[in-house]
Amino acid sequence: MSFPSHDDDYFPVTTDIRLVGGNGPREGRVEVYHDGQWGTVCDDAWTIEDAHVVCRMLGFGDAQDATVQASFGQGSGQIWLDQVACSGTEASLADCTHNGWGLHDCDHHEDAGVVCTADVTTDIRLVGGNGPREGRVEVYHDGQWGTVCDDAWTIEDAHVVCRMLRFGDAQDATVQASFGQGSGQIWLDQVACSGTEASLDDCTHGGWGVHDCDHHEDAGVVCT
Repeated sequence: MSFPSHDDDYFPVTTDIRLVGGNGPREGRVEVYHDGQWGTVCDDAWTIEDAHVVCRMLGFGDAQDATVQASFGQGSGQIWLDQVACSGTEASLADCTHNGWGLHDCDHHEDAGVVCTADVTTDIRLVGGNGPREGRVEVYHDGQWGTVCDDAWTIEDAHVVCRMLRFGDAQDATVQASFGQGSGQIWLDQVACSGTEASLDDCTHGGWGVHDCDHHEDAGVVCT
């Protein structure tokens, strides 16, 4: 499916959100695609937590700034969201509370924006699969790659991994080293995600390097 644009200088990474008007791909006015058209987000109650969610949706790191008062220029047409209130760990703006699609008391001089930090996908990878969307989960921490133990490994945990890698939801959360055994460090054990977090680091776990596992318990995912 192709989507219309009303600016030439946007950076589309997902089909439902983009940044417009910035000097590079990691900054700009936030625009979301809903009900067949692009629209902006009002800056009422716009915070760094909301901006974190936008940046992670686009595959970047945390937000550096949540901008207000159309600092990246005014949009046109629909204003889709107002009074967005994220905790900062959601996987999508749609998971945050807001007034409802198209319900606002704003003008485009209140268009919200973000400035994002660098890509977050360098700290997680999938190894041993038949393609890029499946494999043993490995995370980079303290200077080295390591695996994740499959104790309590669920589809919710797998959803978070897949979204970190800019894929869709997980199709499967695999256990017992189904994509082969890793080597070296086992970084995480007893991971417990709700499924909406932007990163495994936002989920509860036993602590970095704290585990009672062997590599025959390495966890994996299959992403859509």
